[in-house]
Amino acid sequence: MSKMLVHHTVKDFNAWKTVYDSMLGTRKENGELSEQIFHEENNPNSLTILFDWNSIENAKKFSQSAELKAAMEKAGVMGPPDIHFLIED
Repeated sequence: MSKMLVHHTVKDFNAWKTVYDSMLGTRKENGELSEQIFHEENNPNSLTILFDWNSIENAKKFSQSAELKAAMEKAGVMGPPDIHFLIED
């Protein structure tokens, strides 16, 4: 299984979630299979998201897309995300 682990901080979780949810179709079209959203215990704006993707190549391509960058800016992501691409053994 191909996975993408993303950590970033947002200005406001609810505003971020609205934009994030609006991108569901785009993520699915690009190979996302599922996702899990986590936040730090005392900070709902510090997010870690674990995605399953149909391939590492599709995950990397999507992570570098102009469409994602624009959505992240609109959603209030603060600074560049910390992204890791993982393969499940």
